[in-house]
Amino acid sequence: MDEEKVNILVVDDLEDKLLVYEMVLASLGQNLVMARSGREALRHLLDREFAVILLDVKMPDMDGLETAAMIRSRRQTAQTPIIFVTAFNDEVHTAQGYSLGAVDYIMTPIVPEILRTKVGVFVDLYKKTQQVRRQAQEHVALARAQAARAAAEEATRRSAFLADATTSLSRSLDHQTIARTLAARAVPFLGDLCAVILADEGLPSCWRTELAWIDPEHDPSHRSASLSGISDLGPLAGPIRRVTAGADWEVVRIAPHRTAEPDQPDRPAEPGAEAEIAAGHEALVVPGTGIIPHTILVVPLNTHDPAPGALALAIGRDRRPYEPEEIGLARDLAGRAAIALDNARLYRNVQENNRRKNEFLAMLAHELRNPLAPIRNAVEILRMLDIPDPNLHWANDIINRQVEQLVRLVDDLLDISRITGGKIQLRMEPIDAALAVTRAVETSRPLIDARRHTLSVSLPPHPVMVTADLVRLSQVLSNLLNNAAKYTEEGGSIELEVARDGPDALFVVRDNGIGISRDSVPSIFDLFIQVDRTIDRSQGGLGVGLTLVRQLVEMHGGSVTVHSEGHNRGSEFIVRLPALNAAAPAQPPSKPDSSRDEPSTPRRVLIIEDYPAVAESLRRMLHLGGHEVKVSRDGDEALRSLVVEETDVVLLDIGLPGMDGYDVARSIRRRPGGDSLVLVALTGHGQEEDRRRSREAGFDHHLTKPVEPSALFSLLTRLPPRDAGNPALAPILSSA
Repeated sequence: MDEEKVNILVVDDLEDKLLVYEMVLASLGQNLVMARSGREALRHLLDREFAVILLDVKMPDMDGLETAAMIRSRRQTAQTPIIFVTAFNDEVHTAQGYSLGAVDYIMTPIVPEILRTKVGVFVDLYKKTQQVRRQAQEHVALARAQAARAAAEEATRRSAFLADATTSLSRSLDHQTIARTLAARAVPFLGDLCAVILADEGLPSCWRTELAWIDPEHDPSHRSASLSGISDLGPLAGPIRRVTAGADWEVVRIAPHRTAEPDQPDRPAEPGAEAEIAAGHEALVVPGTGIIPHTILVVPLNTHDPAPGALALAIGRDRRPYEPEEIGLARDLAGRAAIALDNARLYRNVQENNRRKNEFLAMLAHELRNPLAPIRNAVEILRMLDIPDPNLHWANDIINRQVEQLVRLVDDLLDISRITGGKIQLRMEPIDAALAVTRAVETSRPLIDARRHTLSVSLPPHPVMVTADLVRLSQVLSNLLNNAAKYTEEGGSIELEVARDGPDALFVVRDNGIGISRDSVPSIFDLFIQVDRTIDRSQGGLGVGLTLVRQLVEMHGGSVTVHSEGHNRGSEFIVRLPALNAAAPAQPPSKPDSSRDEPSTPRRVLIIEDYPAVAESLRRMLHLGGHEVKVSRDGDEALRSLVVEETDVVLLDIGLPGMDGYDVARSIRRRPGGDSLVLVALTGHGQEEDRRRSREAGFDHHLTKPVEPSALFSLLTRLPPRDAGNPALAPILSSA
């Protein structure tokens, strides 16, 4: 590759001298630029850079000395070498020329070899200078590239750290676990020690601290601890108190070689500025860690929780002080931790609200069932009296149906709560779909008949077997039948069809009712959604039945869809469940329980109930059924009056004042002969936890208010004779 030519500027007002210079310097092989005046030379200097300037001293208009002065006054050309050429050996002009920056004087007539040699020296010097300059630029460019690469690698490392820390923080929804994770992640990336300080829930003045630090003498080298308060954090305590009191982030440098004056205590730093605190050596160590911090960085955990928090980091003297990038990284980490803590707080609030909701629904069900119990008992008493008055029979039927509707609404509300809380466990077993259909029809028949609908049921010639919870599948079909009955004008038509479709079993419920608009179809299974609020209100619906259908079907591994042509065009619901390949004989449909109409052995019954209407209505109903009945209003009275030998059955309310039903049951069982009595829990609490507690307390049966009279009479009818003792009775109708 040819070497790049450099520029040589020759300035003289005589043409023949310029020609001589050109001939003498041509052998240097460089680029010669000729100027015939000082002004022309200055113009050339504005356009390009020259290795050396040959300047004639004596020129008209602007002589060489003036031209040199102008060249030296310009920053870009101030260092360009100037060789004066003159015919006068004048010491005054020579001194003036050197003062203007001349590097040499050549007397005319010139000696070609001398001129070439001197100019060649400056040409070589210029080339080497340019080479050094290029190398310096290359070094600068390389250094910048390396710095940029290092910055990019550091940015990538920090981004990876933040991403990993964010993932770790998001794995938990517990405040203390998040704090512990944050402390562990920050060491050693951001410091030799990390403390995460959070206020105790409900006690903003009390603090919990999670510590993590480096301990090279132990394996693993990371250690951690949990502390109460912040006073035991040594030199970290002051900055932490200020930040948790509302100050911005703070950097504190500790000066161990001087002692703080009594009137100059630890002072707060301006937000974002550094402070220095003095301390004796004994005050430097963070207790329990062996860490002697050199610099402390404290940033707030700005959560929406009213209780504040802080992230404190400390480094020793073997690490460089915190730089702005590291402070920014710590603040970014604290912000992400604050989001995780906010999420934990929101989750805790949701869980607490959900717990309160479930408690409220359970209490609501209990409070609603208590007044429903005497109403149902009174209806049964009127039926048993069999007074021949059609108006009385009509009124009795109306009351009975409305009680059934209210009971169903209460059950639906509790089912929604239990399903959304994941508290329902399905009892899956192979069953014939026809059995679920039979039970669903029995449940929905009163409402269908009351609205004078025609119900047609279509079953396949061969059994369709599915793995399902019989009770819940019957509930699904019953809810769909009830929905069809409610949303179909009186005298309508309802169809229930069961079919096999490849690997699936289909349950189809059709009606010719009011139909569903296209806008309502996507949300028809959502909670508290009603197709037509006016009609729904008239039928007493809450908009939870179809939500239960979808959730129960999905728990069975199936799906439910709906189709309607629009207003007044009817609707069709299709439940699809996985079918079993093996066929099994169809189970015969169950017959209605008529045990309450069958004569039964009179029983000696003790009712323990504090609700007067429930106790009296239950006493009268059982008395009409031929049983001997006594009533006690609370547990203490019952235990005082109870004679084991004169009692067969104890109907015991759980929610008694003073001694509750569980304690009463335990006391009865501990009495001589108490294990021979049949204990029946009558309560408005019917969740699985309530049933478990009643079993543990010694109850034989658990009946939920309002008790179905047929279930109670059936239980009394099936009891073994008293002289047979009380063997381990199967819990007859224990889930009623």
